Amino acid sequence: MASTANVPTVPPKPHAAFFRDSGWLMIANIGGGALMWAVHFLAKKITAAEYGAFGVMLAVAMCVPNMPLQMVFAQQTAKALATNRERQLAGMIRLAWLGTLGLVLLGAVATFFWQAQILAAWKLPNATSLWITVVVVLFCFWLPMFLGVMQGQQNFFWMGWLNILHSAGRLSVAVVLVLLVGWGAVGMVTGVVLGFAVAVGIGIWQTRGLWALRAEPFAWREWLAQVVPLMLGFGALQFLFTADTMFVKAYFTEDESGFYTGAGTLARALLWLVLPLATVMFPKIVHSAAKSEKSNLLGLVLAGTGILAACGAIGLTVLGPWIIKFVFKDSFVAVAAKVLPWYAWAMVPLALANVLVNNLLARSDFRVVPVLVVLAAGYAFALTQFHGSLITVLQTLGIFNLLLFAACGWFTWRTKPAPVV
Repeated sequence: MASTANVPTVPPKPHAAFFRDSGWLMIANIGGGALMWAVHFLAKKITAAEYGAFGVMLAVAMCVPNMPLQMVFAQQTAKALATNRERQLAGMIRLAWLGTLGLVLLGAVATFFWQAQILAAWKLPNATSLWITVVVVLFCFWLPMFLGVMQGQQNFFWMGWLNILHSAGRLSVAVVLVLLVGWGAVGMVTGVVLGFAVAVGIGIWQTRGLWALRAEPFAWREWLAQVVPLMLGFGALQFLFTADTMFVKAYFTEDESGFYTGAGTLARALLWLVLPLATVMFPKIVHSAAKSEKSNLLGLVLAGTGILAACGAIGLTVLGPWIIKFVFKDSFVAVAAKVLPWYAWAMVPLALANVLVNNLLARSDFRVVPVLVVLAAGYAFALTQFHGSLITVLQTLGIFNLLLFAACGWFTWRTKPAPVV
């Protein structure tokens, strides 16, 4: 049986450690992101319709609340380490592990009964891709759980390597199955699931010092008072980040959704640059808040995020047509190049809002959560009404991201902070 001596502790670190950790994660995100992005080179070897199907499968996986799950476990782990409640955390981890397995099994049963309807609605080429996606969804639940624990432990070294190895596994398998076996979209999705398997295995191994502890009971009401707002807040943020692809697939042709997926892949690459800053900031602020210590990281992270995101958007605006032609088929260039600048600039306020949301929720300041939920619901309704063109979809995304940033800014600077729970 593991003992508490095996559990990593989080000693206080100077700001130099912040730059080291965020710099390493940035390198890992760029390296891993480049490997993951390279999978889309295979779009030249399959039809636009197949690539669109691959895009919607990725969108289904992205709709799993992986961001909320990761941030819940990051917050709970950082707080448990700060307050010496590791054995209670062990029980939470094991309970969530089994609970998500049961949830996906129920989803698999539903998929079995409504398989024909799902294939028709999403225009998927065959059932094999659908069932591989079910396995991907399971890993999409498990990976953020263990990543969150690693983030709460501030185990950023292995978080970086997990990202790189995950992406390398995805790319290598997809290349073999698409180019040598000729599996098309099925081969690309198989690469996704095996990449996830590698990443989940690393996460389980790296966090064994916590989840293998003898579990102790924990206060359910106090736990839910923290977990529910975190799930809702980060869930709304994730919805604003991912929902557009699902709506585009529903309202536009297969070719148009393929072009949109290509532009979205490049635009979301901006977040590879900036998310590590908030990733490193979050557990440090949780730790400081739990110990009633002051932290001045927010201004530094927000400035760095703004500069990097703006520079990335400028680069994609100027070089977008060349990049698209280099990665995708010539048929993608006309539409995707027109869409890309709108997509890139819509990501900038979302990246900034992400920093503010991380800061507020790390301090258990949950007043912003109802606003985030309302914005997400309003965004979903707006997409059902305003989808005359791909540009209209992105203009809607940009407007709601600006509203999100404004709301988070209000709760950060213009209102009295809520007491830390």
